[in-house]
Amino acid sequence: MNILVCDDEREIVEALAIYLGNEGYTICKAYNGLQALAAVREQTIHLIIMDIMMPHLDGIQAMLKIRAQHNIPILLLSAKSEDTDKILGLNMGADDYISKPFQPLELIARVKSNLRRYTALGSLEPEADTYASGGLSVNDRDKRVTVDGEEVRLTSLQYKILLLLLKNAGRVFSIDEIYERVWNEEAFNAENTVAVHIRRIREKIEINVKEPKYLKVVWGIGYKIEKIPQ
Repeated sequence: MNILVCDDEREIVEALAIYLGNEGYTICKAYNGLQALAAVREQTIHLIIMDIMMPHLDGIQAMLKIRAQHNIPILLLSAKSEDTDKILGLNMGADDYISKPFQPLELIARVKSNLRRYTALGSLEPEADTYASGGLSVNDRDKRVTVDGEEVRLTSLQYKILLLLLKNAGRVFSIDEIYERVWNEEAFNAENTVAVHIRRIREKIEINVKEPKYLKVVWGIGYKIEKIPQ
């Protein structure tokens, strides 16, 4: 399992990497909240250990952004030991809280306990009816599309195209296949129709439509959603 350790004190990150690495975990390292968000977008993370007081983006704010998309167990670290900090962290969505300085064996025990609970509740499996690639996510139950936690509004046809491609991320669909599966009729001169909808979808989900991250064209074949790890 992958554990993200985030603390602006590099010595603590390295120490935790050694302790947890000896337990068989794969360690991802970050040194501020922005780096933590990037790590969660780019990799599959099963648990996060994160300091509260960090530059650029503190642990509480980073946790809130992560919580908007992921139900990953989060253990907060802080040099402060006051009850108010502990209560704040837990109320804002943390699963556990450890004060510095901490005993390595206690931290490891808490990590194992939270991972057991996470696994037992089935949270390692994707939420039913939810499909995702990187920061792009579609909840087909609620018909809700988000990109990096921000909701995106699509028309019915745009939604159906995106859902088809995202459910089959990595697979290339021809223009005719997209048309037949979305419009439920035989494709006839469908290229312009599909291309217009693809362009509209890109305008809504991509930062740079000229260099799309998610919705890619495979020249001479069709379109696909890039398969990007969570």
